[in-house]
Amino acid sequence: MLKSLADDLKKPAAIAVIPTDTVYGVVARAADQEAVARLYALKHRQGKPGTLVAASLEQLEALGLKHRYLKAVEQFWPGPLSVIIPCADPALAYLHQGKMSLAVRIPAKPELQELLQETGPLLTSSANHPSEPPATTIQQAKDYFGNEVDVYFDGGDLSEHKPSTIIRIVDDAIEIIRQGAVFIDEEGHLA
Repeated sequence: MLKSLADDLKKPAAIAVIPTDTVYGVVARAADQEAVARLYALKHRQGKPGTLVAASLEQLEALGLKHRYLKAVEQFWPGPLSVIIPCADPALAYLHQGKMSLAVRIPAKPELQELLQETGPLLTSSANHPSEPPATTIQQAKDYFGNEVDVYFDGGDLSEHKPSTIIRIVDDAIEIIRQGAVFIDEEGHLA
C-alpha cells in the first residue's frame, strides 16, 4: 500500500492526506512546485509555510537546505519535533513563501520513513481548514477537502495524537513556538 501511495504522490501536482507521525496532514512532494502551490491554495496559506518532513538530513540538503543549520539541530530527531531553520535560498521561495525560514522534521514512524525514502521530502500541513480543528479521522479530512485532494490514506483514529512541537533556536536558546507531542521545559530541555 505504501508503494501505491508513493507512486500516487510522484504524479505531477499530486496532494494527499496521510497520517504523519503526529496528526493527519495534507502532503505534497516538496520538490514539486505545482503540488506545493496546490497544497497552499487548499489550506489558504499565504505567508505561513508548512513543515518539511524527510527521511534524513541528506534528503533535506539535496532539496537545498544548508548543512550547517541541519547539523546544529539534528539531536532533536527522529521524532515529533519540528525546528524552524533559516532558508534564504531564492530557489526555495515557493516553499518558504518569503519567510526565509522553514520548519523541518525527521519523523521516527517506520511507515512514514519508508514512504519518505520513496518520495523524498514532503511538505505537510495539518488536515483542516483555517481555525478548524485538525482532522483525527480520514472521514473528517474528506469532509474538509472532498475531491480537492487526490489521495486519502486511512491511518485510523488519531484523536489521541498531538501535533508536533515547534521550536526555533535563537542565540543558543530554544524558543517554543508550539508545545505539542514533545514537551520542552522553560530551560529548553526535552522533558
